[in-house]
Amino acid sequence: MIPIPKIALVGRPNVGKSTLFNRICGRRKAITDGRPGSTRDRNYAQTSWQGSAFELIDTGGLLLGTDDPLLGPAAQQADRAIEEADLVLLIVDGRSGLMPDDRAIAARLRRGGKKVLVAVNKVEDDGDGLSEFAALGFDQVHALSAEHGRGVGDLLDAALADLPRVELPEGEKAPLRIALVGRPNVGKSSLLNRFLGEERAVVSPIPGTTRDAVDSLLERDGHRYLFVDTAGIRRSRHLQENVDHVSVVQSRRAIDRADVALLILDASEGLREMDATIGGYVHEAGRGIVVVVNKWDLSDTGKTKAMETRVRDSLKFLSYAPIVFTSAKTGKGLAGALKTARTVHAANLLRVATGPLNRVIAKAAERHAPKANKGNHAVRILFATQIGVAPPTFVVSLNHPVDLHFSYKRYLENQLREEFGFEGAPIVLKVRTRRH
Repeated sequence: MIPIPKIALVGRPNVGKSTLFNRICGRRKAITDGRPGSTRDRNYAQTSWQGSAFELIDTGGLLLGTDDPLLGPAAQQADRAIEEADLVLLIVDGRSGLMPDDRAIAARLRRGGKKVLVAVNKVEDDGDGLSEFAALGFDQVHALSAEHGRGVGDLLDAALADLPRVELPEGEKAPLRIALVGRPNVGKSSLLNRFLGEERAVVSPIPGTTRDAVDSLLERDGHRYLFVDTAGIRRSRHLQENVDHVSVVQSRRAIDRADVALLILDASEGLREMDATIGGYVHEAGRGIVVVVNKWDLSDTGKTKAMETRVRDSLKFLSYAPIVFTSAKTGKGLAGALKTARTVHAANLLRVATGPLNRVIAKAAERHAPKANKGNHAVRILFATQIGVAPPTFVVSLNHPVDLHFSYKRYLENQLREEFGFEGAPIVLKVRTRRH
């Protein structure tokens, strides 16, 4: 099978790489911001143009000789993207004109021997100011406006002309989408890098290093996973920059796009209130969840039972979520985390036949009579049915127009879990009333 070609977007900061990335992908996937350095990791998206599939890689701006502790690693990420790409689009700014860093980046690309197209962004007139960029020494120079979409199609035509044409097979099973979520600096990016076996995401002790939600495909033991390493979610009062607010939104969106979320906790720090808040985001979104206690090699206790008790006490509403222990440093528990994520995903898609479902509900009602949320009506459960998955959603029909008491809903949920499993899957119980 011919591998899908990879195209990398490179250039100095703030020339519009992420805007072009979003334009080609057709959605606001990369964060765009007016200041240099908004993109730090390699950001991947699989897309197609005129039937030809390719993988697009957005990179952080290349600043040569910078001492910035974050922009330096971001440049390393760009170098790795260039190495793995089949073609490089060198993005320059038509408004600013040819800059010394553009020349330096072009020289680096020529030494690497990659096929390079120059894309002059922010151009209003196709012929305006292109001649000076011919000095970069590449055969093709294309004018475009990523913000308005002008010239992007012509650029893609030229970029794909010399790359192998690959059409995505119809009916191919989609990868399991896993979102890595948690507070800043709990080890999400380190775990991602360990899963992938390469430095895909920037790892730094500075909280908030990861800002984009970075998609990364992993194939292992016959299974395919699409990881989303999200920005650490912080309380609003800790969000100092507008781009950080967008990061939180992106993280919430990443949860919405995922099948399963790995809620990463820091064993060396213990649990925080924000851990429960983030877990609540996943629960409310109806996604499967695995609680991952990371940095277990740094734990003072080293006793999993004691830690499990602490987690259960702090995250009572996630009592259905399995707990796994990992170490991004040693690789401990990573295979188990993937296996558990698959189990949870299957549980979130589980459908229960109407007959067995009603037998369980009837037995539960015999043991403990239903309790109404309000009033003194004698409540009777007439019928139950499953109406959806991801999350598993059930409707219980009652003989009176009342709701069930929340404690009785929890009781029914526990009976369903005891009989059918649903490990790591949130269960939604709705009530429908009819007069009988």
